[in-house]
Amino acid sequence: MAGKSDGERPNEPVIENRQARHDYAIEDTLECGIELLGTEIKSVRASKVSLGEGYVSAQAEPPALSLHSVHIAEYPPAGKASQHPPVRVRRLLAHKKEIRKLAEQVKKKGVTIVPLKIYFKDGRAKLLVGIGVGRKAADKRQAIAAREMKRDIDRAMHKRR
Repeated sequence: MAGKSDGERPNEPVIENRQARHDYAIEDTLECGIELLGTEIKSVRASKVSLGEGYVSAQAEPPALSLHSVHIAEYPPAGKASQHPPVRVRRLLAHKKEIRKLAEQVKKKGVTIVPLKIYFKDGRAKLLVGIGVGRKAADKRQAIAAREMKRDIDRAMHKRR
Protein backbone atom coordinates (compact mmCIF):
# COMPACT_ATOMS: atom_id res chain seq x y z
CA MET A 1 0.00 0.00 0.00
CA ALA A 2 2.20 2.79 1.29
CA GLY A 3 5.61 1.65 0.08
CA LYS A 4 7.46 -1.03 -1.77
CA SER A 5 7.74 -4.34 0.02
CA ASP A 6 10.63 -5.79 -1.95
CA GLY A 7 14.12 -4.31 -2.15
CA GLU A 8 15.22 -0.78 -1.41
CA ARG A 9 13.07 2.30 -1.31
CA PRO A 10 14.24 4.87 -3.83
CA ASN A 11 14.80 7.72 -1.36
CA GLU A 12 16.76 5.76 1.27
CA PRO A 13 20.29 7.16 1.65
CA VAL A 14 23.52 5.20 1.20
CA ILE A 15 26.46 6.61 3.15
CA GLU A 16 29.84 5.38 1.88
CA ASN A 17 33.37 5.58 3.23
CA ARG A 18 35.28 5.93 -0.06
CA GLN A 19 38.53 6.81 1.71
CA ALA A 20 38.62 3.34 3.28
CA ARG A 21 38.92 1.63 -0.11
CA HIS A 22 41.81 3.99 -0.90
CA ASP A 23 43.69 3.46 2.38
CA TYR A 24 43.05 -0.29 2.73
CA ALA A 25 43.03 -3.32 0.46
CA ILE A 26 39.65 -4.83 1.38
CA GLU A 27 39.90 -8.61 1.51
CA ASP A 28 36.45 -9.60 2.78
CA THR A 29 33.17 -7.88 3.70
CA LEU A 30 30.37 -8.60 6.13
CA GLU A 31 26.90 -7.09 6.47
CA CYS A 32 25.99 -6.31 10.09
CA GLY A 33 23.00 -4.81 11.77
CA ILE A 34 23.62 -1.70 13.82
CA GLU A 35 21.93 -0.87 17.10
CA LEU A 36 20.80 2.78 16.95
CA LEU A 37 18.68 5.04 19.12
CA GLY A 38 15.56 6.74 17.72
CA THR A 39 17.19 10.10 17.07
CA GLU A 40 20.21 8.38 15.51
CA ILE A 41 18.14 6.53 12.94
CA LYS A 42 16.47 9.80 11.94
CA SER A 43 19.88 11.42 11.46
CA VAL A 44 21.06 8.46 9.39
CA ARG A 45 17.97 8.75 7.18
CA ALA A 46 18.91 12.44 6.74
CA SER A 47 22.49 11.37 5.74
CA LYS A 48 24.09 13.20 8.68
CA VAL A 49 26.80 10.56 9.23
CA SER A 50 30.58 10.60 8.95
CA LEU A 51 32.23 7.16 8.58
CA GLY A 52 35.71 8.46 7.76
CA GLU A 53 37.22 8.24 11.25
CA GLY A 54 35.41 5.06 12.25
CA TYR A 55 36.73 1.60 13.00
CA VAL A 56 35.28 -1.66 14.30
CA SER A 57 36.61 -3.75 17.18
CA ALA A 58 35.93 -7.49 17.44
CA GLN A 59 36.06 -9.50 20.63
CA ALA A 60 36.07 -13.33 20.50
CA GLU A 61 34.90 -14.12 24.04
CA PRO A 62 32.14 -13.16 24.60
CA PRO A 63 31.52 -12.55 20.88
CA ALA A 64 30.94 -8.83 20.32
CA LEU A 65 31.41 -6.26 17.57
CA SER A 66 31.43 -2.55 18.31
CA LEU A 67 31.64 0.53 16.11
CA HIS A 68 33.88 3.35 17.35
CA SER A 69 34.43 7.01 16.34
CA VAL A 70 31.55 7.29 13.88
CA HIS A 71 29.86 10.68 14.09
CA ILE A 72 26.06 10.68 13.77
CA ALA A 73 24.81 14.25 14.07
CA GLU A 74 22.12 15.24 16.55
CA TYR A 75 18.55 15.42 15.27
CA PRO A 76 17.38 19.00 16.01
CA PRO A 77 13.59 18.44 15.90
CA ALA A 78 13.87 15.98 18.81
CA GLY A 79 14.72 18.73 21.32
CA LYS A 80 17.54 18.96 23.86
CA ALA A 81 16.25 16.40 26.37
CA SER A 82 16.12 13.37 24.06
CA GLN A 83 19.34 13.86 22.07
CA HIS A 84 21.98 11.18 21.64
CA PRO A 85 25.73 11.78 21.97
CA PRO A 86 27.08 12.25 18.40
CA VAL A 87 30.14 10.02 18.91
CA ARG A 88 29.65 6.91 21.03
CA VAL A 89 30.38 3.20 20.88
CA ARG A 90 27.59 1.42 19.01
CA ARG A 91 26.92 -2.31 19.11
CA LEU A 92 26.93 -4.23 15.83
CA LEU A 93 24.78 -7.30 15.27
CA ALA A 94 26.16 -10.41 13.57
CA HIS A 95 26.30 -14.17 14.10
CA LYS A 96 28.72 -15.46 16.75
CA LYS A 97 30.59 -17.54 14.19
CA GLU A 98 31.18 -14.48 11.98
CA ILE A 99 32.31 -12.38 14.95
CA ARG A 100 34.83 -15.03 16.02
CA LYS A 101 36.14 -15.26 12.44
CA LEU A 102 36.67 -11.46 12.36
CA ALA A 103 38.37 -11.52 15.75
CA GLU A 104 40.83 -14.17 14.52
CA GLN A 105 41.67 -12.21 11.38
CA VAL A 106 42.28 -8.97 13.30
CA LYS A 107 45.03 -10.66 15.35
CA LYS A 108 47.24 -10.61 12.24
CA LYS A 109 49.58 -7.64 11.92
CA GLY A 110 48.31 -4.78 9.76
CA VAL A 111 44.71 -6.02 9.57
CA THR A 112 41.82 -3.87 10.71
CA ILE A 113 38.04 -3.82 10.37
CA VAL A 114 36.71 -0.66 8.74
CA PRO A 115 33.14 0.52 8.14
CA LEU A 116 32.51 0.82 4.41
CA LYS A 117 28.86 1.70 3.96
CA ILE A 118 25.62 2.36 5.87
CA TYR A 119 22.45 1.60 3.96
CA PHE A 120 18.89 0.49 4.55
CA LYS A 121 17.57 -2.98 3.82
CA ASP A 122 13.88 -3.71 4.44
CA GLY A 123 13.66 -0.54 6.53
CA ARG A 124 16.55 -1.50 8.84
CA ALA A 125 19.96 0.17 8.96
CA LYS A 126 22.80 -2.10 7.90
CA LEU A 127 26.55 -1.54 8.07
CA LEU A 128 28.93 -3.11 5.58
CA VAL A 129 32.28 -3.71 7.26
CA GLY A 130 35.46 -4.81 5.51
CA ILE A 131 38.60 -6.57 6.62
CA GLY A 132 41.31 -4.27 5.38
CA VAL A 133 45.07 -4.50 5.11
CA GLY A 134 46.78 -1.11 5.17
CA ARG A 135 48.28 0.06 1.90
CA LYS A 136 51.65 1.73 1.58
CA ALA A 137 52.02 4.91 -0.47
CA ALA A 138 53.48 2.97 -3.41
CA ASP A 139 50.50 0.59 -3.40
CA LYS A 140 48.14 3.57 -3.48
CA ARG A 141 49.99 5.03 -6.46
CA GLN A 142 49.79 1.71 -8.31
CA ALA A 143 46.06 1.45 -7.65
CA ILE A 144 45.53 5.00 -8.94
CA ALA A 145 47.62 4.28 -12.05
CA ALA A 146 45.67 1.09 -12.77
CA ARG A 147 42.36 2.92 -12.36
CA GLU A 148 43.50 5.70 -14.72
CA MET A 149 44.60 3.16 -17.35
CA LYS A 150 41.23 1.42 -17.14
CA ARG A 151 39.43 4.76 -17.62
CA ASP A 152 41.58 5.59 -20.66
CA ILE A 153 40.88 2.20 -22.22
CA ASP A 154 37.14 2.55 -21.56
CA ARG A 155 37.15 6.04 -23.12
CA ALA A 156 38.99 4.81 -26.21
CA MET A 157 36.60 1.88 -26.62
CA HIS A 158 33.59 4.15 -26.19
CA LYS A 159 34.85 6.60 -28.85
CA ARG A 160 35.50 3.72 -31.24
CA ARG A 161 31.85 2.63 -31.17
